[in-house]
Amino acid sequence: MIHLLSDETAFAAGSVVIVWWSRNALVRPGSHGFYRFFAWEAILGLVVLNHRAWGKYPFSPHQMFSWLLMASSIGLVFAGIHALRRHGNTNVLRNDDALYGWEKTDRLVTTGIFAYIRHPMYSSLLALTWGAYFQQPGYAATAIAVIGSCFLLLTALTDERECRAWFGEPYVAYMRLTWRFFPYIF
Repeated sequence: MIHLLSDETAFAAGSVVIVWWSRNALVRPGSHGFYRFFAWEAILGLVVLNHRAWGKYPFSPHQMFSWLLMASSIGLVFAGIHALRRHGNTNVLRNDDALYGWEKTDRLVTTGIFAYIRHPMYSSLLALTWGAYFQQPGYAATAIAVIGSCFLLLTALTDERECRAWFGEPYVAYMRLTWRFFPYIF
């Protein structure tokens, strides 16, 4: 099989795209986008590390679990974006360059998927991380998946701090009613 790019070149090219997407957050260490950048890099690393195994044994238990996680990832991100766009009331006056436009909401969203979990997009990235991992589990992949998961936890904790500062007590009350990533688990 002919490979168009080496793994190193693919990782470097993907990293350039991620750096560009994260450029505003990267100049703001301590913002949730800053930590999210490293989670995305870990996901990219897992995809590059395991890409040759994708679909090689599609009915093996670990790859079937992988596909389930990746399908869940897609569902979670769509549910989160839909709820934010429908109920979040994007506010261009929310002056924070580290936020993407769709993140600049001035209304706390507590309906749809947000009625159950605070971070459906980060849950999506966790599912994607472990979905990429389970394509071909191994020592290096385990280390990358754990590191990526830790950065997603840091992302969520930082995002919660930012949301408490922006929304105040209503967000604190919302935190008491919802789970961070997975309903009834965590």
